[in-house]
Amino acid sequence: MSMSDTPSTQTVPSNGRPSLIVTLVAAAFFMENLDGTIIATALPQMAHSFGVHAVDLSIGITSYLLTLAVFIPISGWAADRFGVRNVFTAALAVFTLASVACGMTDGLVEFTAARVVQGIGGAMMVPVGRLAVLRATPKDDLMRAISIITWPGLVAPVIGPPLGGFITTYSSWRWIFYLNVPLGIVGMVLAWRFIRADRDTQKRPFDTLGFALCGVAGTAIMYAMELLGRSDAPWREALAFLAGGIAAGIAAFFHLRRDPHPVVDLSAFRVKTFAVAMGGGSLFRVSISAVPFLLPLMFQLGFGMNAFHSGLLTLVVFAGNLSMKLVTTPVMRRFGFRPVLLVNGALAALSIAAMSQLTAATPLVLMAVVLFASGLSRSLQFTAVNTLSFADVPKRQMSGASTLSSTLSQMTMGMGVALGAIAMRLAAWLHGHEAQSVTPADFSVAFLLVAAVGLVAIVDVFGLERDAGAHVSGHRRERT
Repeated sequence: MSMSDTPSTQTVPSNGRPSLIVTLVAAAFFMENLDGTIIATALPQMAHSFGVHAVDLSIGITSYLLTLAVFIPISGWAADRFGVRNVFTAALAVFTLASVACGMTDGLVEFTAARVVQGIGGAMMVPVGRLAVLRATPKDDLMRAISIITWPGLVAPVIGPPLGGFITTYSSWRWIFYLNVPLGIVGMVLAWRFIRADRDTQKRPFDTLGFALCGVAGTAIMYAMELLGRSDAPWREALAFLAGGIAAGIAAFFHLRRDPHPVVDLSAFRVKTFAVAMGGGSLFRVSISAVPFLLPLMFQLGFGMNAFHSGLLTLVVFAGNLSMKLVTTPVMRRFGFRPVLLVNGALAALSIAAMSQLTAATPLVLMAVVLFASGLSRSLQFTAVNTLSFADVPKRQMSGASTLSSTLSQMTMGMGVALGAIAMRLAAWLHGHEAQSVTPADFSVAFLLVAAVGLVAIVDVFGLERDAGAHVSGHRRERT
């Protein structure tokens, strides 16, 4: 019997407080997403503290992201085995303690080890927190809940670098990690108080082989993408890791389909709306995740701006994200999932393409308009894709679907950064110069390539029914 065939416990908020759970999970997601990007601008100061070169500290980012990719697949099993409240609270505790350890380290080896432990905590927080929300929220309120818990994925990559730069400039890089402590403690108290303990748990065996295959596949593919994006990438090594990752992924797919108790339940892919959200939606996440990586580089290396001005312009995308949150639900209720994903998906791709036309001579007001429009469209698309993912998934399959969604989301975010780097390498090759040297024209080509990926992402949407997810968006009810 597969995981989808077993009864799932219902985790409901005590005292009827679903909004508090949604806010709590959104805050936890924000911490997890922020820690993936915030240290980028602190690397020089951290390198000085550790007595190493700044480039050597890239392992601090990579180790965190790779740990997330490896351990997210077991989060569903852990939640079913030990209970959502227990796992989510424990994940917050691990993440908080590891943050303290990161801030106290004085060497690269210890710091990397602390980041790995922090990644384990983050890997448990993301899907288990989402599962708590999905089980506690009625279908007709799912749009609002998903809209709230998805904003950290949009906001954190944008504000992470400038916030890290501010903390590093006016205090110490160690406070980047210490700031997680009060948030983590409050989160643990609220999680234990307001998420009701599961009435019973599923004592299914742990799928060791499935975990190993998923871990190897995720790690190898993400590492290969990172290698391909380096200016001095060893092509043979990168392709070898990519081939190995794909082979492990294929082996994992067949194993998970046959195993009676898979570490990741693939049955949710039989739900059309979930499959579309994971297919085209993953490509969309890859494309938008490349933008926060490319924009600061273009502003600083291409246009000659300083870090402060670059950060202020990047925050305009964040303003667009927040502004769209005010009208996301009415827009979805008026038009429904399919039209919004098609039209807005095209607009999101066009807004990225418009960035290719920016130059150092472009008026700042016009730059801000383009970035704000991009923030609007990507926020609406991000929320629509994430809500559609769970619109038709039965309660008994929520755990597996949440794990799948979190695994793919984390991998596509990492792949987005790699896509940006690969696009810059291709642009340098097209312009006939070395990848180490960057020209403004390279960014134009890179943004066009990223926009093309975003445009391909909407192809899947054409296969949706016209009223797909209407019971969640409210579109069908309003028409009748």
